[in-house]
Amino acid sequence: MVFNSSGPFDRFWGKKIRYTEKRMNTSAGYCEIEHTADWELQVWGPDLPSLLEQAARGMVALSQARLENGTEVVREFEIPYIDAESLIVDFLSELLYYAESEALAFDGYQIQVEEATCKCRVSGAPIKEQAKEIKAVTFHQLKVRETDRGIEVNIVFDV
Repeated sequence: MVFNSSGPFDRFWGKKIRYTEKRMNTSAGYCEIEHTADWELQVWGPDLPSLLEQAARGMVALSQARLENGTEVVREFEIPYIDAESLIVDFLSELLYYAESEALAFDGYQIQVEEATCKCRVSGAPIKEQAKEIKAVTFHQLKVRETDRGIEVNIVFDV
C-alpha cells in the first residue's frame, strides 16, 4: 500500500494509491513499508525540508485522519537539533503533540532548516475523524541516507 502527496492534497488524508515504480521516482513522497508490529514509512525528498514535509504527510495519511472543512489553524514552532535523525523525530513528535492535545492535523507546511534550528509554520484544521492512532515516533533503525533522488529515510511509528 502506498500513499503519496505529489499533487494537491485535499482535506481527506489516507487516499490510497497502488505502488508503481514511476511513483517511487517522484522527487518527493512516501510509501508504507510492511512492518511486523508497528507502522513504517519510507520517505524521500530532494532536501531536508521536503523530507520533513513528506514524513508529516505520510504520518497523517497512516492515521487516516479527516480534517474539518472551512477551519484553518496555524501553528509556528522552532526545533533545535544536532542531526537530521533527531530533527525528524522531534518534528513529527511535535505534530503528534498537536494531534493529541488540540486534536489538530496539518496539510500545509513551510519549513526552513538552518544550521542548528528548524523553523516551522504549519497550517491545517481540527481533526474530524481519525481511524488509527500513532503513539510515538521511534529512533528504531532511523538513518537518513543520500540517494540518487536526494535523501531518504525509513521511519517506524509505535502504534
